[in-house]
Amino acid sequence: MDRIDFRSDTVGWPTPEMREAMATARVGDDVYGEDPTVNELEALAAERLGKEAGLFVTSGTQGNLVAVLGHARRGDEAILGYESHIFQWEVGGMASIGGILPHTIPTDAMGRMDLAAVEAAVREDDDHYGHSTLLLVENTFGGRGGIPLPADYFAALKEVAGRNSLAVHLDGARLFNAAVALGVEARELVADVDTVTFCLSKGLCAPVGSILCGPADFIKEARRTRKSLGGGMRQAGILAAAGLVALTSMIDRLAVDHENARRLADKLGTIDGVNVPKETVRTNIVFFRVEGGISPQDLCSRLDEEYAIGLDTYPPDYLRAVTHFWVGEKEVGALADAVAEIMKTA
Repeated sequence: MDRIDFRSDTVGWPTPEMREAMATARVGDDVYGEDPTVNELEALAAERLGKEAGLFVTSGTQGNLVAVLGHARRGDEAILGYESHIFQWEVGGMASIGGILPHTIPTDAMGRMDLAAVEAAVREDDDHYGHSTLLLVENTFGGRGGIPLPADYFAALKEVAGRNSLAVHLDGARLFNAAVALGVEARELVADVDTVTFCLSKGLCAPVGSILCGPADFIKEARRTRKSLGGGMRQAGILAAAGLVALTSMIDRLAVDHENARRLADKLGTIDGVNVPKETVRTNIVFFRVEGGISPQDLCSRLDEEYAIGLDTYPPDYLRAVTHFWVGEKEVGALADAVAEIMKTA
């Protein structure tokens, strides 16, 4: 990369293996279901997660919206955490496009919704209320520092959902980070959700795309919804080829990203004026605060202008560093050293 970039794991480039696979991919018209590489990717993703079928979508946001539209109707309510990505960072699409109302509840320091609060959020069968039809969950939970949530949490939520006739959709953008961190197969973490999306273009390093997985009949209808959102792609095998490399070659190495995140947290924690909640550093995301005479925004600006290092802020007053394939131990050291230098003059 031309600069060191910790803003997100979306900033990385496809690997050389991915570029070769893309250049030689077999393709067809995916809207007709005739792209062999897309079909292979969708089948592999579904098999990896223990679901019946998969659908290649342009992004996690599109995949989540397609899923929500499949589970709920206009005027229905979806219960989800206030800090969740679907509510905070996806342009309100479920409401503005789907007419589906978010019913938000707080999450704890790990990103978990309280089971009793979920049950209490379910609307009574009353003509004044919309129907509660959907429960939206997330893993890893980005708004809490990328903490991986274990399978038993989702099993408990599934019991609540079952009692209240709620479908369960998981935003699993960094699902494989969660699986690697917890030392389990990804399918174990999604066994108790009806549908799940995961990103190919975050830690798995593909240039484009996410996968939505679920029951075959649901995915068949989701394909129609994807088309209505402008997501019908033609010779998409060129993109899907990178996704195949992501699923076959990039999952186990996520442990390296996690190790680098812990290394970064340790280094930042030694700098005067930097506060790192190390207990949250479980995957590839490091949240930290700066104290004294510099704002998070000014720190990011100086890192960019003086050191060619990309870093981003996270509301309300955190900085966020995300490790990925293109930042290793050397780059971690460069970021920590740059922050230390800036803090000396803050």
